[in-house]
Amino acid sequence: MDQTVNDRPATVADTERPELGKELKVVIFGAGPAGLTAAWELVHNGVQVDVLEADPEKVGGIARTASYKGFRFDIGGHRFFTKAPEVRKLWHEILSENDWLKVPRLSRIYYRGKFFSYPLKPFDALRKLGLFQTALCMLSYLRIKVFPRRNEKSFEDWVVNRFGVRLYTIFFKTYTEKVWGIPCTEISADWAAQRIKGLSLVNAIKNSFHRPSKRPGKAGKGEVIKTLIEEFEYPKLGPGMMWERAVEKIQGLGARVHMGSPVTSLRRSEAGLVEAEVSNGEGTRSFTGTHFLSSLPIRNLVSMLDPPAPAEVIEAAQALSYRDFLTVVLVIDREKLFPDNWIYIHEPDVRLGRVQNFKNWSPHMVPDPSKTALGLEYFCTQGDDLWNMSDEELIKLGSEEIARLGLAQADEIEDGTVVRMLKAYPVYDEHYETNVSVVRAFIEKEVPNLQLAGRNGMHKYNNQDHSMMTALLSARNIMGENWDPWKVNTDAEYHEEFEEGHDTAGRAVPRPVSS
Repeated sequence: MDQTVNDRPATVADTERPELGKELKVVIFGAGPAGLTAAWELVHNGVQVDVLEADPEKVGGIARTASYKGFRFDIGGHRFFTKAPEVRKLWHEILSENDWLKVPRLSRIYYRGKFFSYPLKPFDALRKLGLFQTALCMLSYLRIKVFPRRNEKSFEDWVVNRFGVRLYTIFFKTYTEKVWGIPCTEISADWAAQRIKGLSLVNAIKNSFHRPSKRPGKAGKGEVIKTLIEEFEYPKLGPGMMWERAVEKIQGLGARVHMGSPVTSLRRSEAGLVEAEVSNGEGTRSFTGTHFLSSLPIRNLVSMLDPPAPAEVIEAAQALSYRDFLTVVLVIDREKLFPDNWIYIHEPDVRLGRVQNFKNWSPHMVPDPSKTALGLEYFCTQGDDLWNMSDEELIKLGSEEIARLGLAQADEIEDGTVVRMLKAYPVYDEHYETNVSVVRAFIEKEVPNLQLAGRNGMHKYNNQDHSMMTALLSARNIMGENWDPWKVNTDAEYHEEFEEGHDTAGRAVPRPVSS
């Protein structure tokens, strides 16, 4: 019988292997969720671990928590919800029960001056669009049912076939193109299939008749009801709190976390990687190991190999693209602004993509309860006009746009700051899957002691818990097991929904390669 992660024979994590630490020495690239999860698993099994992190101060990668004058804020919102018991167990091993909050979940779409429920509730959406627009939307939907797009190659094809052209244009196109910076016709249908799997107008209407609940349930024999996640867990000082605590604990067990240590070169032999070189203002330092685990962007990783990878591998890696991200944090002199945790901005007349209200995630994120801190999220690409704006220009832009939307008044904005994050999102363009496959095949054959894990490490837009699961499996591979982390994937959780009966690591069960 095939075995899932939670139904397996005794593993390294379950048994005593006192000699393991003497046999293995692992060097991990990146102190984000994937890198630190792998370090946690390895060091708890007696393995020698070095973690190399480029940032001189902050751990957690995109899941870090930044601060400004006592105001704390995420780099994007990071809900803690998972179907993987092992991941949830790890969260609660790192942080004590007193560190957690249960947060009511509310997010909406802002479009043309109105708030629409998210995930979409058809009756709410059509009512707010008005009778004329509703009629056009329904006609558009009926037309696509009669004349569907036969070859679903792009994100646009996938969504149009399930909602019709008009609803796609209103509720999907503008925001998606803000996020990715390319037309929806150039985004792979894989993106939609992975992130909004199972969503359609018909299913959305069906779901609107079900009462939301906090737990999945069944009706009748084998009928699966999708249920809205009404609340999620959240560390009271933000997600960075978890990864800062994780570093403290693994260092207490002997792991070494080297901050301000960007990897610049990777020496390999016929047997695989043998050495990672770090260069910073203090000079150059080398780290050797028996095994290596990378959560670095694939494009960066391949460019560091010495001797270089074959030309076709370099070309495939360089063809992978990424979307960068910046947050304009505004301090507002008002106790309450709106009840949402976050709001998606589908308004085509502003560049703003999403607004986080950090105080609604945790009251501990603000030092003064009479103030509110908003995170205005802009999706960009390094070198474009948004990325090249000064902090002052970005704060001015954010202040103008938030006031134009009516979410805050201009005279209430007291202060602001800007945080930038490179390579926040691996892009699912039409060629990404082929390019990743080329790189993966080379690494598995020519660099067998290198494991890839995490969002950028695998060029896979995983949620935090899925990134952690890939790291857990990769760490166990290093310790002698035989899992396929590439089978860990996401499903309809992008729309805050899940189905009872799914496996613990996503729709595709990660199974031992040999089974």
